[in-house]
Amino acid sequence: MKQLQKETWRQNRYKSSRQNPHGKNRFGKKPLNADLFVKKAQPVKETQYQSLRRIIDLPVNESIISNLLRKGYVAPTEIQDKSIEPILKGLDLLGLAQTGTGKTGAYLIPLVHNLLGKNPAYQILVITPTRELAVQIEQEFRSITTGLRLYSECLIGGTDVRRDIMKLRKPYHIVIGTPGRILDMVRQHAIDLNRFSTLVLDEFDRLLDMGFSPDILKIVDGMLNRRQTILYSATDNKSQKPLISRLLKSPVEVRLKNGNLSGDNIDQEIIRVSEGENKMEVLLGLIKDPSFKKVLIFADTRRGVSKICKGLRKAGIRADEIHGDKSQHYRINALEAFKNRKIQVLVATDVAARGLDIVNVSHVINYQQPQNMDSYIHRIGRTGRAGKSGKAYTFVG
Repeated sequence: MKQLQKETWRQNRYKSSRQNPHGKNRFGKKPLNADLFVKKAQPVKETQYQSLRRIIDLPVNESIISNLLRKGYVAPTEIQDKSIEPILKGLDLLGLAQTGTGKTGAYLIPLVHNLLGKNPAYQILVITPTRELAVQIEQEFRSITTGLRLYSECLIGGTDVRRDIMKLRKPYHIVIGTPGRILDMVRQHAIDLNRFSTLVLDEFDRLLDMGFSPDILKIVDGMLNRRQTILYSATDNKSQKPLISRLLKSPVEVRLKNGNLSGDNIDQEIIRVSEGENKMEVLLGLIKDPSFKKVLIFADTRRGVSKICKGLRKAGIRADEIHGDKSQHYRINALEAFKNRKIQVLVATDVAARGLDIVNVSHVINYQQPQNMDSYIHRIGRTGRAGKSGKAYTFVG
């Protein structure tokens, strides 16, 4: 009887409604139609890209190839295959591809090759929208450059400013960071932007979505000796084209068409919460199901993230949180715990929606309706990766 009640509860809970919620959300905007969050997964015919060459065939230094082979690389991905030669030649490049397609390696491999034999004199500047992505890029750089005597520095918020200033007294080949901290170092005269000749803007669309356009322009205007600019983006936004045209000169364009931006391989459902119903109890009813093995929950605010995490822990769920109020050390540890399955649930703001390499996420849950479809698509895109199926639920009501 108890099992029957549970099944009935689930059937009623997952039942989609054609009702379009009226009223406005806390941002003063009309919510998206809940029907947009309902979609059954469709069989996706995966067209696997097959490179005509292997890693050992790449036109880069043998030590780089050895490091790539040690990392388990066998053949370049499509974005890598089509980006390496133009970047090696010093050309500007615009790359459009989903997260998880190998974009970081696409620009780091040729840039590392071009750095060999050069003094560490602040030659390459890589800008990312989030601290986590910056750390991830530096880790990738270090693994590719093992034994090559190339040096990097990561500049992100949440770390000691004075320590960053002290470290920048030593020259580095490449600096990776978020816009705010990079400009902090410029104002402190710890970095001279004129020393950089190559600029990489990773997750360019996300940088603009997060309001970094003025900061990006300040940095670009300060790079008077900029000779090469590389942009990578997951989406093609027409409104960004004027800025892209300003940044790039006769760029090579690499556009992958096999990205699944519509979430066709993800089961998408809504969960209606009635007025007065305990939303946390509804959430716990989901997560306690054995199939919810690795769950990413998105909430709109930092306070909301902490409240959800606290409720989960109180119920005995192994959970942690990441958002802007947490120190960088805390956020890195939380992400590693989630990646290594030491925790079952990670609760986050949109800081985890893009750019992070988190595999095998079984479920994504939107605790509130996302503010726009772009945010929604990238949130649910954390599951159903690499040809696998996924599940996404959105609370509405």
